[in-house]
Amino acid sequence: MDVDAHRLELVVDPARPTGRTLLAAGVEQSYVDVADPRHLRFEYVRRMAAAADLAAPPGRPLTVLHLGGGALTLPRYLAATRPGSAQLVVERDAAVVELVARELPALPAGIDVRVADARDALADAPPGRYDLVLADIYRAARMPGHVATVEFAAEVARALRPDGVYVVNVTDLPPLVFARVQAATLRAVFADVCLVADRRMLRGRRYGNVVLAAAPRAGRLPVAWLAARAARDAVPGGVLHAAALDRFVAGARPAADAALTATDPPPASSAGESAMAP
Repeated sequence: MDVDAHRLELVVDPARPTGRTLLAAGVEQSYVDVADPRHLRFEYVRRMAAAADLAAPPGRPLTVLHLGGGALTLPRYLAATRPGSAQLVVERDAAVVELVARELPALPAGIDVRVADARDALADAPPGRYDLVLADIYRAARMPGHVATVEFAAEVARALRPDGVYVVNVTDLPPLVFARVQAATLRAVFADVCLVADRRMLRGRRYGNVVLAAAPRAGRLPVAWLAARAARDAVPGGVLHAAALDRFVAGARPAADAALTATDPPPASSAGESAMAP
């Protein structure tokens, strides 16, 4: 998230006094409840949390990499639902990290935050390090191209354990061209991929967020449980997998580094700076 530091603010939710919304130039970016980290306001965050919940038996600590930090909603959620988890959060925007560290309560034990580019940080990750990688990476309203390619997905797969899971948030609008390309991109690398979204999005009736989950091992994703969770959500969602995802992706080609423009090249490798620690 790259924004003018003077246009960043954390505001109190008038309907929930313990809720805080991170705004960038007046636009909602993240929401966190400082008293109840299990309360997830945004629909797509609940879908990402569902994938994290189903990645392992309840309560089991996980080793997690968060690419994109915002107000640290999901790191706090996982610290509450899976105590003892080791979590690294990579956030490119130092102003966001500084604001959250200054104005929100101290992070639970086990969460470390680093200021770095997501792809650079991923390149530094040891092979097979993570049970779970969660990506919510945006620069203004756009997902940077260098974190949306087959090469980036391959780096995620390298950093995951054989039974690991990758979950990524994608924003799109009808006819969901970008989501189709991203699904095709993940399928070029991972053996198991599914998509979760508001049913109205899948019918081409609204814009919003699509959550993609992927795993190196075929049959790894708990698709039936994800579908049940999505159906029960306050904003009911649907899941596309296997043949249904085949139809959704039909004709879409994976994104590759070679197609990146001069305005969004793969970053030069650089060391991240530790910004705050638990």
